[in-house]
Amino acid sequence: MQATEIIRRTTAERRQDTLERLGSERDIWVSTAHPDHGPHQVPLWFQWDGRAVWMCTGAHSATARNAAHEARVRLALPDAFDVVLLQGEAQCYSAREVPEEAAEAFAGKFGWDPRQEEAPYVYLRVAPTTVRAWRGETELRGRVVMRDGAWLR
Repeated sequence: MQATEIIRRTTAERRQDTLERLGSERDIWVSTAHPDHGPHQVPLWFQWDGRAVWMCTGAHSATARNAAHEARVRLALPDAFDVVLLQGEAQCYSAREVPEEAAEAFAGKFGWDPRQEEAPYVYLRVAPTTVRAWRGETELRGRVVMRDGAWLR
């Protein structure tokens, strides 16, 4: 493995890089918890609408059940070097209740519309309240780029 020099980014640069990744990536890790069974983590496709992450999962999945019972969730983009972690509360929408704009954006991004499936699906919307972003140890300090739902400058 070859060492790479990491140039420390400003908060504004981290925020911009995070927004670009949220707008372009396909997968996100979703962590939920059950009071009796503990943590549960799965990767899901996601759509970023500029304010929130939208995901979809089977209505009877552990993720859907956990989020309905305990709304606090954590999300992570799948890169151990260019880390982006989000925290927030999940809002659950059935395929009949999901806002049309969100469902159409999700279907447009993936070419798959869960509303058309025979089995029931649930859309999860997570508006982040905290976002952390860093590349390597040199960026651990100042890694919070959103606090209490507001992007830091």
